[in-house]
Order: sequence, then structure tokens, then C-alpha cells
Amino acid sequence: MVVGSRLLRSGGSHGNIVFHGVNYGRSLMAMPPSSSEAGLLRFGVFEVDLAAGELRKNGARIRLQEQPFQVLATLLERAGQVVTRDDLRQKIWPADTFVDFDHSLNTAINKIREALGDSASSPRFVETLARRGYRFIAPVDSPSAAAPISANTPNGIPATEPALHPELHVPLPHRGLVRGLFALIQVMYLSFYLNALHHLRDVDRVAADFLPNWAAQAIMIAVLVTGAVGIPLRFYLLSAVGFDFRKLGETFRWLFPFVLALDQMWAVAPFLLLPQIGVGLAFAATAALLYVPFSERTLVRMAYSQ
Repeated sequence: MVVGSRLLRSGGSHGNIVFHGVNYGRSLMAMPPSSSEAGLLRFGVFEVDLAAGELRKNGARIRLQEQPFQVLATLLERAGQVVTRDDLRQKIWPADTFVDFDHSLNTAINKIREALGDSASSPRFVETLARRGYRFIAPVDSPSAAAPISANTPNGIPATEPALHPELHVPLPHRGLVRGLFALIQVMYLSFYLNALHHLRDVDRVAADFLPNWAAQAIMIAVLVTGAVGIPLRFYLLSAVGFDFRKLGETFRWLFPFVLALDQMWAVAPFLLLPQIGVGLAFAATAALLYVPFSERTLVRMAYSQ
């Protein structure tokens, strides 16, 4: 039986492929990007699917109306360039559309910033240029613009750099892990408060052994007040991260000065266990606790980029 179509290999060391007399060489090694990636634009923890008209953050879809999405897409397509208000008017609001253009555009920009957790005063994504227009200032990555596959990489798979956090410049961790670590810190402080309040007489005795009476009384009052305030605060933060409150980043930014002061006061808690753990371990534990509030802030920024 004669086979009409034959696949022949010539020059085995070169790996060229001849099909119907046509030499394709290594062109099959560099495949074009799939159609699913052709319309994707990524920046930080966000991803825009132009074909589907979707904005996603860490894979979760963020609701964004059609006109704000079109404005965002236009800014992304011209990232780093100034997009004037007239450009946006001509592209998104045709001449025969009777709307208050200035109000509509301002509303669209505000909705974009709300979706991205951005602000006009300290922009990380959309910058306002007075009397000129807007500019998208964050780096934008397009999978369709990726370099062709290199023959030097193992199995023909290109080495790709992991996505970096737009502010912290570290590889993006799994949000579940980050949220879990933040929740564990809140549980740790809750155990501090409850244990100290439960053993309040022991706290008074230890403080009286090492401090004057007035200082011991001050310690007792501080434990009572900060414990009573800290317990509802930790429950709030636990519930916020547990229910994945999307504005936790912004809320924690406002709470951070208070959290910092509270945590710094409780950083000396190991000294209440001085008879059991000794001076050296008490100093080491206090030094570690002094850094914890800054770890909390970093974890919140990792999970909730605001």
C-alpha cells in the first residue's frame, strides 16, 4: 500500500521536519500564544481579560461596570503614556451620545480606583495629570508579548519570573497562607490577654516583686485597660480576615498606629514570666514581639494590596 502523505526527517542532528516536501525547520518550536492569553494584561496582583471584559485580583473576579472597564482597558493598552480626556471621549463616548462627559469620566476613574484599591493622592496605578488626562503608571505584562520558547530551556519550557508584589517587590505568596499567618498572630495576642486577665493576681504579685507599688499598680491598670480593648480588636481582625473583608488593607492602615502602640506595650509581657523563663529568654521574646506589629502590616499588604 502506498501512503500518499509521508512525514520524513532529514538531518537527524538538526531535527528539521519535512512534510509534503516543505521544510519547517524549527518553526514549530516557537508556538504563538494561545487565544486565551492573547487578551490578557497583568499588573501586580491584578489581571484584565480584554476578551471576557473581566478584572480579576488573585484569580477572583472584581465587579467593574462596562464604561470603567473600557477606560481601564484603554489606559492599560497605552500604559506609561498620557491618555487625554479627549482621547477617552472619542473612543468610549461617541459624539452622538448625550451624557455629561466630565461627570461620567470622573465616575469611571473613581470606580477604577475603588476596584484597584488606588487613590488619587498617592496613586500606584492610575495617575491624574491636571488639565491633561490620565496615565497608567504600574508595569503591565502581556503574556502574548512573551519571548518565543528557547531551545536551551529544559523540555522546551521557558523560564518565567514569578509575579512580584507591586509594593513589596517579593514573589506573590498564596493568599490563604498569608491570611492564616495573620490570623495566628491575632490568636497569639488573644491568648496573651486572656491568660493575663485570668492570672491577674499572679501578674500583680510578679510586678510587686520587681517594681515599686505605684509602678505595680500602673502595670495592673495597663493590663486591664489594654486587655479589655485588645480582645474586641483581635476578634474584629480575626473575623475580617476570616470572611476575607476586601477593605481590610485600608482599614488596617488606619488602625495600625493604635495596634502598634498596643503591641509595643504587650511586648514586655514576657518579663511577667521572669521567674520561670529567666532574663535572657525574656529579652529574646520581647525583641521578637517588638517586630510583630510590622509583620502584621506586611501580611495585610501582601493579602490586601491597598
